[in-house]
Amino acid sequence: MNLIFSPKQQTVLRWWSQGSPYCYMDAIICDGAVRSGKTLCLGLSFILWAMTRFHKQQFALCGKTTESVRRNLLASVLPLLEELGFSWEEKVSRNWMKFRFGDRENTFFLFGGKDEGSVALIQGVTLAGVLLDEVALMPRSFVEQACARCSVTGAKFWFSCNPAGPAHWFYREWICKAREHSALHLRFLMEDNPTLSPETLQRYERAFHGAFYRRFVLGEWTAAEGLVYDFFDESLVQPAPSGEASRWIISCDYGTVNPTSLGLWGNFDGVWYRVKEYYYDARQEKRQQTDQEYAQRLRELAGNRTIEAVVADPSAASFLEVLRREGWNVRKAKNDVLSGIRLTADALKNGTIVICSPCTDAIREFGSYCWDLSSGDKDKVKKEFDHAMDEIRYFVATIAAPEQREDIFFAGFVERPR
Repeated sequence: MNLIFSPKQQTVLRWWSQGSPYCYMDAIICDGAVRSGKTLCLGLSFILWAMTRFHKQQFALCGKTTESVRRNLLASVLPLLEELGFSWEEKVSRNWMKFRFGDRENTFFLFGGKDEGSVALIQGVTLAGVLLDEVALMPRSFVEQACARCSVTGAKFWFSCNPAGPAHWFYREWICKAREHSALHLRFLMEDNPTLSPETLQRYERAFHGAFYRRFVLGEWTAAEGLVYDFFDESLVQPAPSGEASRWIISCDYGTVNPTSLGLWGNFDGVWYRVKEYYYDARQEKRQQTDQEYAQRLRELAGNRTIEAVVADPSAASFLEVLRREGWNVRKAKNDVLSGIRLTADALKNGTIVICSPCTDAIREFGSYCWDLSSGDKDKVKKEFDHAMDEIRYFVATIAAPEQREDIFFAGFVERPR
């Protein structure tokens, strides 16, 4: 076998072996650029691990479809295994393969995780390990069910994918929480694939621009196109200032099934800082909160500060009434979406408002809040990842912008896709 593996590929091939500093880990995640060589080394490593550690056990090879497993994974891995002395038999109609090496034999099932209905395909099987290729294209229910089937002692999870948007469930639940899952996370670049020539690398770099370049060449989890606040990045995020603000405001976007977002704003030397937040997603937490519970969360966010006003979604009538009865000064927010977005963009660019680093959910939404390019209406935004965005817009339109000349807001015009 004449293949040369890059250092990162070698790490993937050896991470599970005795003596590796990562052998105690339960999972490996390989994400990053297209054509970076992650699928080949992950698939080869998975089968070598399975055949080294187990005998007469069952494993799963998962892709978007069983055809994609054969095309993207097995087509490149099988010739290498043949050179190493492996043999196998395959039942295409039943989507399984039986691999043999020496006196060891294991069965590998092929599964396609294309939609929510795919969960039923993998239920009931007992696995010693699972590889999920293109995991970002699979529904969460399928991935979680596949992992739940790995009940054999010593089982491990293997994931590969190209990046999607920063709000994608796999990014949030696995990549951002890799340490919690005892997972080794390796981000691949095209340079990690030694089979690509310099000319090929240059061609791929020329093929992508903007956010597509960041996703497919740099391997970053970023929204592909149509971001509302496409200028927003980490350079605009600051630590919360110390000391006491001259004024305090809380802004609120209220939801029952949809997320509720609360932002605490402090005015320091004429600049409004969003210093803290509370964000609750009832769907994700699988429990709705009552108006009284949300009022309690608002009190906790306020602490012992003197809150000048609570600026809230004008449609949240019942919640606003609870707040009024508790003695809060409630102001119904101005809710013109387009002008509010323009005002917010202007306020961010000129430093009238600052988002502070503890506001992680707001920062996440800035990276996912998009124009609805499919609607035919260039002035329409998607109704997703917009809860902190709405709440910030309420604050700017109702509090921050009126303190300046509202007739200059077009200076902060957000360019929409043409």
